[in-house]
Amino acid sequence: MKVLVTGAAGFIGFHLSKRLLEENYEVVGVDNLSPYYDVNLKIDRIKQIENYKNFKFIRLDLKETRDVFKLFEEEKFDYILHMAAQAGVRYSLKNPYQYIDSNIFATVNLFEAVKLNPVKHFVLASTSSVYGANKKIPFSVHHNVDHPISLYAATKKSAELIAHTYSALFNIPVTVLRFFTVYGPWGRPDMALFIFTKNIIEDKPIDVYNYGKMKRDFTYIDDVVESVIRVMKKIPQPDPNWDGVNLSPATSFAQYRIYNIGNNQPVELLKFIEVIEECLGKKAKKNFLPLQAGDVVETYADIDDLVKDIGFKPNTPIEVGVKKFVEWYKSYYRVK
Repeated sequence: MKVLVTGAAGFIGFHLSKRLLEENYEVVGVDNLSPYYDVNLKIDRIKQIENYKNFKFIRLDLKETRDVFKLFEEEKFDYILHMAAQAGVRYSLKNPYQYIDSNIFATVNLFEAVKLNPVKHFVLASTSSVYGANKKIPFSVHHNVDHPISLYAATKKSAELIAHTYSALFNIPVTVLRFFTVYGPWGRPDMALFIFTKNIIEDKPIDVYNYGKMKRDFTYIDDVVESVIRVMKKIPQPDPNWDGVNLSPATSFAQYRIYNIGNNQPVELLKFIEVIEECLGKKAKKNFLPLQAGDVVETYADIDDLVKDIGFKPNTPIEVGVKKFVEWYKSYYRVK
């Protein structure tokens, strides 16, 4: 079986590629090596897996339509794990066009290619940010998500709708996965865990937004990978109970499903910082600030549908996950 992993040099894409290669899948990883954060980190991720005989890496920008079609002409894929995206809530306030190109235009290019080159299953990465102004906790895939509060969230919701449209029109099996604050070794430098760890080690203050009164459903990378692989193997079918009167956004008359992937256990930001301090054996200098534009106060994943359908529940405690990240960080950056 051949799998296309987009964003293969990214945090989640790299870990997924590694796991698939270990399970003897043939993996074609594509990435444009965007300079949004340290490109050397992305290159070093690829170096971890480039020697697998069943791996091919192609530097490719998915917004380049001709290049995408050429890729599909040369390779015949069984599965697509579309993890590539322009991430980051705050960055979307400064560079909106980057999000349109990477999260919408690139996704359309992939679906146009799949129209002509059918696959068994198209898995699309989305985000908990789509829940936006929703205050109903925990966030359920059956909730309405029509009130995003960042352009990042709006583009990911758009990608979800585009995916449903192609699924309905062209019989493409699609599953959308809404990730909740993924963390772990090889994580992104723009994420809180990376920033906090780096600043504490370097005796620099950390910015604590909303004065620490925030909660996040931190989800460890290994749990995410396990969930995605299981979902990939479960081809969605039309929901026989779906109807156009009592609408559920999570299922469809088409081969389309949406799942949350989260730890189902929100952690207060100050508690999260305490765990990092314990792992580092060092206290943080905290700079308390108000809530930033585009941020939500709490994320909390309802994962009942996920657990029921794939038989797995993310459950890594933050004490375990943060420790593994700190160990990786110290090793990678040669911190004594």
